[in-house]
Amino acid sequence: MAVHFAIPSPSLSPYIKRYWAIDNTLERGQTCVQRILPTGFCELMLYFSPRPQIVDPDRSIADNAALYGHLGEYYDIEYQGDLDVFSIVFQPQGLMQFFSFPLNEIFNINVPLQHFTGQVGRDLEERMGSVDSFEARVRIVENYFIASLQKQYEEYEFRRLHHVIETLVRRRGEVSIDDMASEACLSRRQFERIFAERIGSSPKQYLKTIRFQRALYEKQQNNGLTMTELALDCGYYDQAHFIADFKSICGQTPLKFFQENEACSDFF
Repeated sequence: MAVHFAIPSPSLSPYIKRYWAIDNTLERGQTCVQRILPTGFCELMLYFSPRPQIVDPDRSIADNAALYGHLGEYYDIEYQGDLDVFSIVFQPQGLMQFFSFPLNEIFNINVPLQHFTGQVGRDLEERMGSVDSFEARVRIVENYFIASLQKQYEEYEFRRLHHVIETLVRRRGEVSIDDMASEACLSRRQFERIFAERIGSSPKQYLKTIRFQRALYEKQQNNGLTMTELALDCGYYDQAHFIADFKSICGQTPLKFFQENEACSDFF
């Protein structure tokens, strides 16, 4: 299996966190199941092979080029044969710069890119599918988003939410919604509406995701932490609340999860 990573050019780094790609071929008859967890980021995924199936009869991957909103819970995907996928991972405040619709409309779902970009999105998919190398695909997608940025750019609103996200990261999720509203110089009601529309998740749900990612990070840094210590480090006042939030996001209690999986945070 080949896995590739790249960081965006300086002009796009405030909006895009990274690019990644996987190129893998399973043996005939072999199946792979992977659990997808909330990360605090939205993604644009492009499949150049048959797309995986979501192990849930009520959910599916909408298209070979699909925009994925923030997740509030986990889901499992299953694939067979070839897997050729390229992903653009947006900064928490980055997606608002390229798409003008309220981003909370795609919370917990994925939607075909062409719904928002029409033929332009299809042209992007075709151009990227016409080349084989990861580096060539990065160049194509960078040109696309630089052009899109010039059309959608709203400096003031971006800077407001960029500051809020920086504060959230600096304080590792130990911040209240009122604190974030104050940092944005907005009333709580205004802030909750603008945050949901421009980031794509309610502030309450987003904080829950960030604290989950904080737990992964702290355990990654110190595997000897007990669950009680981990709960306190992540800003929870009691272990029961920590366990309930953790299980709602990833489907397992913290103890079971860390017994079966290596701790690794996508956010921190």
